[in-house]
Amino acid sequence: MASLDELVRYCDQRTRRTAYKDAPGACNGLQVANPGRVTKIGAAVDAGAIPFAQAVRAGVDFLIVHHGLYWDMPKPLTGPMYDRVATLVRGDCALYSSHLPLDGHPELGNNALLARQLGLKPTQPFLVRDGEAIGRIAKSNDSRAALRRKLEQLYPRVIAIEYGSRTPAAVAFCSGSGNSAIPELLPAGVDTLVTGELREEWFSRAQEERLNLYLCGHYATEVHGVQALAAELAKKFKLPWEFIRTDNPL
Repeated sequence: MASLDELVRYCDQRTRRTAYKDAPGACNGLQVANPGRVTKIGAAVDAGAIPFAQAVRAGVDFLIVHHGLYWDMPKPLTGPMYDRVATLVRGDCALYSSHLPLDGHPELGNNALLARQLGLKPTQPFLVRDGEAIGRIAKSNDSRAALRRKLEQLYPRVIAIEYGSRTPAAVAFCSGSGNSAIPELLPAGVDTLVTGELREEWFSRAQEERLNLYLCGHYATEVHGVQALAAELAKKFKLPWEFIRTDNPL
């Protein structure tokens, strides 16, 4: 066993939680406590009654998520929100949420890991917000056809919009929603983006500005950070860990 306080303190420091100015509802850090001891770590992308129940059944008592409970709070603890909180409390399962810190982290972050999946080295910051980079840019020698093939091997569904360079010199990465990334591509000297999802209107922008856009799924591009943090935490504290998969297709 390990103490809840020890795990929370390590996660806060490792992710540099307080360095990121996130949306108020992100509420990064410990969101729900347990009696104070941890025997098994879990990782999931989203807060929800179903993944919480899966975690409790698996014996998880410290669950790390990317999207936490409080995006649209305050709200009454009734209905589905009650089910979420009650599932955690009855199962003595603590909940730790890490949103932008686990997008932007240079080692554990979704975007750094997306680049490394493709054999690329993420060296340039991208989408800098309040002094912290959320995305990453990596130099590339691959053709866009090779990039697309690699992504199709890694992700169950890839939407490829290809109007940019046939051999892009660099690739930008923005996990989850990439809507804020499009206007910053060309100013950063990049015409190729790997992301999770985009609004419909960006298709015309890709045609007009000659961009390559690869959409691999919001959920699918954000499984990496929580898994990396959970694995590192489990190794340090000599605890088992498990990824709680929900097979979200979005």
